[in-house]
Amino acid sequence: MMYTLNQMLLALLCLFFINISFTQNEKDQEKKPIVVIDPGHGGKDPGAITTQGIKEKDIVLAIVSKMVVLNDTLFDDPLRLFFTRYTDTLIALRDRTLLAKTLKADIFISIHCNQAINTTAAGTEVFIYPKSEAQASASTYLGLTIQKGLVDILGIRNRGLKYGNFQVLRDNDSNASILLELGFLSKSDEAIYLSNEESQSAIALVILQSIIKFLGL
Repeated sequence: MMYTLNQMLLALLCLFFINISFTQNEKDQEKKPIVVIDPGHGGKDPGAITTQGIKEKDIVLAIVSKMVVLNDTLFDDPLRLFFTRYTDTLIALRDRTLLAKTLKADIFISIHCNQAINTTAAGTEVFIYPKSEAQASASTYLGLTIQKGLVDILGIRNRGLKYGNFQVLRDNDSNASILLELGFLSKSDEAIYLSNEESQSAIALVILQSIIKFLGL
């Protein structure tokens, strides 16, 4: 097939602008904060389990899966979100922190559900492992911002911010790094709430809003 000069010029111009657009998109992506979300447990490690047999590993993965959809659709993709696992697989703790180090993550959040022998124990907890004054300050602010959203918007009880000697925090170099316990699967009403898909979407939304607020976006 023969192409006219005008057709060739038009094709070249299209390629030129596509290349510019692609390069600009890459640059825009590079400017976005990098957030690594770690859905706890996975694979042969179920984590906490409700009396109905619903597993912590599935609850937290469902929540973080909703976060990426909300980031794209509701917030117009302000964050570069990465997960330590996207499916029901067990990832070594060292590999979870290695991902954050490799990506030079601005934020690292490990998400869990709690469990206790005392079935009245309830509420959300945030853990930090201070590695420097700046990191401690940033992690504290991030943790309290998320916790405030969970408490004020969703009505989850506040159990406070605590020191936690967890490997995913101890080996982490992110600017802000927290481990978030959403609630207790050993308490029946919290187990029902955390297992509900609408509740999971609400939690995902609050966490995203809190991250965006923390970053001042």
